[in-house]
Amino acid sequence: MKKSRNNKTLAEKVLMGYGISHTVHLYNNQERDAVKVASLIGVPAGQLFKSLIVLRERGKPLLVMVPADRQLDLKKLARAIGEKKLKMATHAEAEKRTRLKVGGISPLVLLNHGFEMVIDQSCHRWETIFLSAGRKGINLEIPVAGVLEVTAPKILELLADRLNSYD
Repeated sequence: MKKSRNNKTLAEKVLMGYGISHTVHLYNNQERDAVKVASLIGVPAGQLFKSLIVLRERGKPLLVMVPADRQLDLKKLARAIGEKKLKMATHAEAEKRTRLKVGGISPLVLLNHGFEMVIDQSCHRWETIFLSAGRKGINLEIPVAGVLEVTAPKILELLADRLNSYD
C-alpha cells in the first residue's frame, strides 16, 4: 500500500539528500518475516531485499542484502571476500549492533556506522527493489541504481542453491 506521511524516516531523508526518488509502502509493523512483508505490500518476494548482519572473526561486520525468498550462502560469501569463517548474527546481536529492530534493519540508516555493505547480484533483475526504511512497518521502493549509489556495496553471488523463506 502506498501512502504519504509527514514524518520521514532517516532512510527517506538519506535518499532525498541524494535526490533519489522512492515510494513508501506501509504494512503491519508486527510482521518481520520478509516473505510475508513482500506479500503484504504486493510485490514478488525476490524484489524485496532483507538486510542480514554477518559477523567476521575480526574486522568490520557485514550488512548483506539478499532477496526475501532466498537464503544467504555463508560459504560463498566468505570465499568471495577472502574470509575463512563468517557467522550470522543472532537477532539480539543484530539489534545490538545496529540499534534497529529486526524487520527494520536498513542499510540506508547504517551508512558510516562501520558496516561493509554487500548485495546479491540478483538485484540487477529488477528496475527497483524494496528495502526497509529503518522502522518496522515501512519499506521503500528504490531504483536499483539509487541503492547502489548510496550504499556502494560489493555486488556478489551470495545465494544458496535452494529457496528458503527464513528471515
